[in-house]
Amino acid sequence: MFLHIDCNSFYASCEVSLRPDLQGKPVVVANCNEAGGGIILALTKEAKALGLKRGNPVFQVKDVLNRHNVAVFAANLPKYVDISRRLMQLVKEQDILQNFTQYSVDEFFGELPIGDPKQLREYAVKVKSHIEQCTSIPVSCGISMTYTLAKVATWYAKHYAGYRGICVLPADKLDKALQGLPITDVWGVGRRLAPRMEAMGIHTAWDYSQKLAHEVKNLFKVTGLRTWRELRGEPCISIENKAQQKTIAHTRTFTYMTADLQQLQTYVSNYAVAAARKLRDQHSICREVTTFIATNPHREDLPQYSNAATIKLKVSSADARIIAKTAVEALESIYRTGFQYKRAGVILSDIDSDAYVQLDLFEESGESLSRSKKLMGVMDKINVKYGIDSLRLASQGFDKSRPNLNNFQPYKNETTDIEDIIQVK
Repeated sequence: MFLHIDCNSFYASCEVSLRPDLQGKPVVVANCNEAGGGIILALTKEAKALGLKRGNPVFQVKDVLNRHNVAVFAANLPKYVDISRRLMQLVKEQDILQNFTQYSVDEFFGELPIGDPKQLREYAVKVKSHIEQCTSIPVSCGISMTYTLAKVATWYAKHYAGYRGICVLPADKLDKALQGLPITDVWGVGRRLAPRMEAMGIHTAWDYSQKLAHEVKNLFKVTGLRTWRELRGEPCISIENKAQQKTIAHTRTFTYMTADLQQLQTYVSNYAVAAARKLRDQHSICREVTTFIATNPHREDLPQYSNAATIKLKVSSADARIIAKTAVEALESIYRTGFQYKRAGVILSDIDSDAYVQLDLFEESGESLSRSKKLMGVMDKINVKYGIDSLRLASQGFDKSRPNLNNFQPYKNETTDIEDIIQVK
């Protein structure tokens, strides 16, 4: 049986986990922009009770936020990724689930090789309780015969309080469960496909599962057929590690425009370190580092400029020090004064496996590369255990403050407090 773990209102829950005094209070997480606005990305159930919804522009609901003293946090994706990694580590150390895999920043899959619903629920309770006790992140769990049905079970766990966050969906309850699930909430059915299905009279997951195989394949191709088979209890979707990326990019649009070279250097260094970490995660090395910068094309009242520079490394590497230094050098070669920059990024290319490295006869030795790999390994282990960028390059800077959202005073998004909340062995 497959178990699906879904973190409830993950971004907002991460912020509340670091601020226990906000338990039971309305909290939202939003992106932010120069105009002081933004879009609500996540919110707690208390915030939802006020009529707030995901996707609300902040400026449109400003009165509600102020009137009810809603805590507004600026989104901090690196922090959420860090907490997600810690959550995964906790479950792995618990050693209950087999083939435990991260599907997204807030979703995970695992397997339990037992069939008794009572036992399945008992194990799910242990996993759920361990996560919530150690992280304060509330999660919902669904268990069934396929990945898609496990997600169906999770839907019921989240929408019906009687399940207390855990729903086990056995074969004899399948038809009833599918009849109550809107087709728009089926995993694999996108926003564009759902209206087309509803126009054909397919309103629930059960309606879809009752179609004939050849009809499904003709109408919805192979991907739709896989979903159809999974809804009927036949496992046919594989959740595996992602294939090695051939290009790795880390780019951001700044909250506020800047003309300051030193600030841009700090941004680019951070992006380079993040990209290098992705590179090491897939056991790869790169040969080319590209940095780009650009102004805001929507500000027609300001002069416009964009450029990019690529530097080829003498020896392929995944060393954050080398990649960050190279990325900053590329930035300095294209930086021009007199412009307000809005966006920058670092792109790593010419990627190969780190199983072999083509050395430069005059520059690098195998011994120095071995030291570099060990150093990066230590850096990654420390940052996994104590929080992202607990160990960082000096070029990344030390100012972790976040800008305000319009007239709101967001709570500080500091990663230094994470270790006080997240308990990792």
